[in-house]
Amino acid sequence: MAHDTTAHQHESHTGRIWKVFGILSLVTIVEVFFGIWKPEFMDARFLTMKLLNWFFIILTLYKAYLITWAFMHMEGETKGLRRSVVWTGIFLICYLIFILLTEGDYIYEVFKGGYKSWDF
Repeated sequence: MAHDTTAHQHESHTGRIWKVFGILSLVTIVEVFFGIWKPEFMDARFLTMKLLNWFFIILTLYKAYLITWAFMHMEGETKGLRRSVVWTGIFLICYLIFILLTEGDYIYEVFKGGYKSWDF
């Protein structure tokens, strides 16, 4: 039985890697800039958290999505696999944010109300 001697030609993804690297670097630079600058208009609150914090959360989720899409090669997978990975991650991250905001606000109110003293 003869073996197939034709090798599969793989295309180079160097350009794609540099493009994703550039986007991730730009988003990180924007995050650092806003972290240092801390503009006054971002001090407004939405769901008990500053808009600046929401801005960081959204940019971080975008970077996680881009890393998953490009470097874990999700763009070439079937629609069902992509959805199962992405929607599970989105659900867990939203659930984590909800828990952190709820518990953090509760603990802050307990200490602010004087039910417990600030020992630290």
